[in-house]
Amino acid sequence: MNGKRHAVAGAAGLCAALLAAAPATAEVEPGGWSPVSPGYKVQERGCGTVSGLTFKLTCDTDSGDQRAERRYDTYQGGTRQFEGTFRITSMGGSRISLKQTFRDGPSAGPYFMLAVERGGRLYAVHGGDTVATGATVGAKVRVNTVHEVGKSHRTYINGSLRHTVDSASGSYYDKFGAYRTSSGSGPVTVEWSGVKFWKK
Repeated sequence: MNGKRHAVAGAAGLCAALLAAAPATAEVEPGGWSPVSPGYKVQERGCGTVSGLTFKLTCDTDSGDQRAERRYDTYQGGTRQFEGTFRITSMGGSRISLKQTFRDGPSAGPYFMLAVERGGRLYAVHGGDTVATGATVGAKVRVNTVHEVGKSHRTYINGSLRHTVDSASGSYYDKFGAYRTSSGSGPVTVEWSGVKFWKK
């Protein structure tokens, strides 16, 4: 009996060790990814507030810099993948950017911005293309962006490829949270979870 207990315990320990040693796998475009943990800075401007992974715009103004975000470290070259799940818990406004990929360096500025309208339409701010629907209050939506610097930037919603845009070479960084677009306004509260990054 003791031998059986030791064998079961040994097998359980081996399984745990194997699971711990297994590399984290990316949700989309599998193969060759290595997990990374870039640093970040919290950005709170205007009526934006950040508490952990909860991002709020508490005012309904349609002007000024209203943002509550995490801004991650700059990367250059290679291919990067971001993954995160958001849930809008309240939304009195509309046209709020949730996930952004920004240029850095001499050409600094917005490159790709994924925003949401009241009613749940997700769209690309630059160009206005509909990316997906169903991002209503209470719904959980997983976002993956795969940025192959110098080639393309691909956006997946709940595992499905929904948007592709060409990419120039250069330096970029990821941001997410809640940011009032030039045509938008709050209030809004967004909770993010499951945030991960990979590179290859």
